[in-house]
Amino acid sequence: MNTDQIKGSIKDTAGKIQEKVGQATDNQHQVDKGAQKQGEAKVDKVVGGVKDVFNK
Repeated sequence: MNTDQIKGSIKDTAGKIQEKVGQATDNQHQVDKGAQKQGEAKVDKVVGGVKDVFNK
């Protein structure tokens, strides 16, 4: 696991929390930002996986 994958995991968790808080407070903007953050996290994880493949 490299730094991109770790960063992606952290960003994914933060996005899930932000989305849940937005749902709990009925704040659609926070829900959307949380979902966006989770999408960015997936990209980070894929980039990290590709880097791992080429660095081995």
